[in-house]
Amino acid sequence: MMRLVDALAASSGPVALKHLAAATALHPSTAHRILNVLVAERLAERVEPGSYRLGIRLLELGNLVKSRISVRELALLPMHRLHEATGETVNLSVRQGDEIVYVERTAGNRSMMRVVQLDGARAPLHITAAGKLFLLDAGNDAVAGYAKRTGLRTYTRNSLATTAALMRELESVARHGYALDNEEAEIGVRCIAAPIRDDTRRMIAGLSVSAPAERLQASWAPQVKAAAVEISRAMGCRNA
Repeated sequence: MMRLVDALAASSGPVALKHLAAATALHPSTAHRILNVLVAERLAERVEPGSYRLGIRLLELGNLVKSRISVRELALLPMHRLHEATGETVNLSVRQGDEIVYVERTAGNRSMMRVVQLDGARAPLHITAAGKLFLLDAGNDAVAGYAKRTGLRTYTRNSLATTAALMRELESVARHGYALDNEEAEIGVRCIAAPIRDDTRRMIAGLSVSAPAERLQASWAPQVKAAAVEISRAMGCRNA
């Protein structure tokens, strides 16, 4: 049954019974019998005699599953592993207007790690690694709008103060697949972040490691990206 569902999912249109049987290595009579059950349960639809496509009940079930998925819950274990690997603070953040809001953080040493919910901890998008990822995801027009609204206030000597500088930074982010905060929010603190995406590939959260500037290692970037991909796949992103 699941092989038939996968075969239907692999096609953008209706699929003939003989093609489904060939794709699943099932005898046509066996495939037909299983398809009749799928049709009866609305998991598949018979478009015309001998031709099938996925049914509407799968959409209903998918929406139900999606509504019950919590990125915070799915992120906790990868966050723990990333914290253990780096020994540094790992953050989960979401976008709210022109700021990011930190919703989870792992902290403590390797032997005593804890998770702290941060109520109200927030920062402007352009001075944070995760915030830059959200800006990149929004597109150039949205970045220009953000710069005009906020005036790109500076917080340290390293903060990006012009739209041109921000655009150049986002081009680098796009090339590398991760973003950096090089003491732009606070002198002495650096950060690496990667995007978490949902089943539509929309960025829904940022995963980051922050550390004192002298301890942050560029070699952590692949680990941050891998953890973000793991969470994205758990959220239903198939091409993370």
